[in-house]
Amino acid sequence: MSVEECRESLPHSYFQLNSPLTTLASIHKIHHTLHRLNLTEDIGQDSHPSACCSRAMPPRKKRRPSAGDDMSAKKSRQDSVFRKHETPQIREEETFSSKRCLEWFYEYAGCDDVVGPEGMEKFCEDIGVEPENVVMLVLAWKLDAQSMGYFTLQEWLRGMGSLQCDSTERLRNSLDYLRSVLNDSTSFKLIYRYAFDFAREKDQRSLDLNTAKCMLGLLLGKTWSLFPVFNQFLEQSKYKVINKDQWCNVLEFSRTINLDLSNYDEDGAWPVLLDEFVEWYKERQMS
Repeated sequence: MSVEECRESLPHSYFQLNSPLTTLASIHKIHHTLHRLNLTEDIGQDSHPSACCSRAMPPRKKRRPSAGDDMSAKKSRQDSVFRKHETPQIREEETFSSKRCLEWFYEYAGCDDVVGPEGMEKFCEDIGVEPENVVMLVLAWKLDAQSMGYFTLQEWLRGMGSLQCDSTERLRNSLDYLRSVLNDSTSFKLIYRYAFDFAREKDQRSLDLNTAKCMLGLLLGKTWSLFPVFNQFLEQSKYKVINKDQWCNVLEFSRTINLDLSNYDEDGAWPVLLDEFVEWYKERQMS
């Protein structure tokens, strides 16, 4: 059968232009019929309804990595491997260890559950601080130690834990921080009040005069210009002890009263101890 005969055998509706099927679907049916009769050789490839779709875009060539890209990728892999192996070790060294802290405590406590005077002396030598240095008072405050010259196991673990110190080296590295605490007025006031109870004998309500003078010198000796004069007053006074009210008012006096005592109110609520000091000082200035 020729192409013409095949076309005549198709329904007339195939070629009605006003039909909605006169689209690619109609062309596809014609091509399918001709293909069955092996008559598609007379029709060019361009007449295939999907010819426009068969022309795929050429495959996109992958950009060949440059030498710089290779080095960056290699460095990234090396950094990843380094972090994988090193990070756990760094974290282990930086993390506070209660076990190490406990072992550190018994280096000074021996078989006891308290670091006594002998152990305290060795402890101060190891951290490079004199026992009478004010930083030791700040450390005792951080540990909330109850007795001067002694650190109990519970005080040690609680205080060193708060400081994240489990070795001599770590504590030495924290000494500057402990000294800086004194620069904060609120913290200083807390330490000053703590010092009274820390230094007094536990069966006494007051602080003996010699201990009081030592503690006042430790806390106020470098910041209160009138301390040397006040210390002289205490030495020649009738007082043998200092109670807590007197102790706290000395700090307030040092912070608020001018060096020439010009703003001191004799009718104020100051303790008699300070009234007597002001009177003694003025008489001395006049003589």
